[in-house]
Parts: sequence; C-alpha cells; structure tokens
Amino acid sequence: MRRKHAKLPINTVLDFIAEAGMLKNVSRSGWSVLGIKNMESVAEHSFRCAIIGYLLAHMEKAAVYKVVLMALFNDLQEARITDLHKMAQRYLNAEAAEEQAYYEQIDALPAKIKEEMERLHKEYKAQKSRESIIARDTDILECLIQAKEYYEQGNLKSDKFMRKAPQCLMTKSARSLWRAAKNQEICDWWLKLSQFKR
Repeated sequence: MRRKHAKLPINTVLDFIAEAGMLKNVSRSGWSVLGIKNMESVAEHSFRCAIIGYLLAHMEKAAVYKVVLMALFNDLQEARITDLHKMAQRYLNAEAAEEQAYYEQIDALPAKIKEEMERLHKEYKAQKSRESIIARDTDILECLIQAKEYYEQGNLKSDKFMRKAPQCLMTKSARSLWRAAKNQEICDWWLKLSQFKR
C-alpha cells in the first residue's frame, strides 16, 4: 500500500525557501566592528552551525535531529531584521524583534511544520534541555572557529572574541573542539592534503 504524503501548499513553501535564501545576502555584522571586510553571511554561519550541531550531538549522545534543526534555524529571523551586532542591540529590543519576525516567518507554513518549528524554537530559547544547550554551543563554537580563521588571516583584533567566548561553552565536546582549534592552524586540514609525495 502506498503511503500518502501530506500535501504542502507549494507557493507558501516556495516563499519560505526564497526568504531563507535572503540569508546569503545578510552579513554577520559583528565582524565589521573589528574592521573585517567581506565577512561571512548569516547563511554561511548557519550552514556550518548545522554541521557542528550534527557532530556535537553525536559526541554528546543527544538527539541529533533536534540539535541540527535548532542550529540551522537559529538565525532565520535575520532574513527580515538583519544581523544586529551587540552595539546596535544596546539601543533596540532585539529579542522582541527577533521573536516577532520568527513567528511571522513560520505563520503561513503547514500546521505540523509550524508546530515543530515553534516547539524547537521555544526549547532553544529556554536553554533547559541537553539539545538546546548543545545547539547554543554550536553557535558559539562556530563563531570561535570563524574568529580564529580571521585571526590567522591577519585580523588580530578577533583575538578579543577568542578570549571571552570560550567561557560560554557548556558541553565537554565543544570545549574539547575549541581547545584543539586554538592549538593548531585552522588550515591544517588542507595543508596535510596538499603535501607533495615523492
């Protein structure tokens, strides 16, 4: 017997996909304060967060699916309100704006999808479950690795972030990964691959 799939409203789903694509054009604004030009986009950050989340969830023996989705959708609202660095947030109620944008973004989605995204978003914000804590660590760890990359490319000011943020990592696996990243060059992976063999 063929299994029936729920029919999704095509235009609504397409609109959501197109809006998520806007994240490719939204720069991670905090790096501009350090004088970094051509900084990563929110989409690039979210992509690597999802990968880190997948790995951390396995390392911490947590629910992989939940961690990956929390990490992937964490900055979705920035398609509407952009990425506001800490200095800008000082003058705005960024949290309220983020919440309003996020819930408006998912409002037209099919009920089952909307409910799952609401539930995971609330769980992430509450920071009580193991998965939400791991997902938060993915965001911090991704920023730390990005800061290390910028540092190795010559932006010495990114060292300020690398000194402060590690204190916020909560999981053993995230702390271990950061220790490893801190103690080696981030580009080591490709240097190993590009070594000439005789």
